[in-house]
Amino acid sequence: MEGRGRYWWPRPGRVFAASRTHTFAQLARSIDEAFGRWDFGHLHGFTLGDGTSVGIPDPDWPEREALDEETTRLGRLQSGEAFAYEFDFGDGWTHICRVEEQRIDPLDLLGVVPEVPVAYFGAGDLPDQYGRRWLDDEGGAPGKDPQARDLPPIHPGWGAGVR
Repeated sequence: MEGRGRYWWPRPGRVFAASRTHTFAQLARSIDEAFGRWDFGHLHGFTLGDGTSVGIPDPDWPEREALDEETTRLGRLQSGEAFAYEFDFGDGWTHICRVEEQRIDPLDLLGVVPEVPVAYFGAGDLPDQYGRRWLDDEGGAPGKDPQARDLPPIHPGWGAGVR
């Protein structure tokens, strides 16, 4: 995974249960949610192993031909195929994706047949899509006390009396 000009190592990853009938638009939203993104107002797209682009067609950019993500189904992918997903073309959050060789039974594995692709396993830190290190991060030093003295004394080690 890469984004904001940085390669993330170890790479955070997620495993999804997805049907051949799900669309690339559904997969894009599921990936974004699984990686903690909340501002979905950015362009995104897929590049398949054969170079085909899948995304939001734009008549103002005819040189960027893309299959429509709303109607193109995941069934177009082959077992074992690798492809890329990029969220936010400015920051370039790029994911390598791969179709597993073996199909799963979602009822057996998840207990349901999901209506959209769903992450059911994963590992790794989730980088913030805007590179913030804490909630109020505006690029300066942390505004809160890293020693937890600014927290209410409702837990051992919190509060003004902590050394």
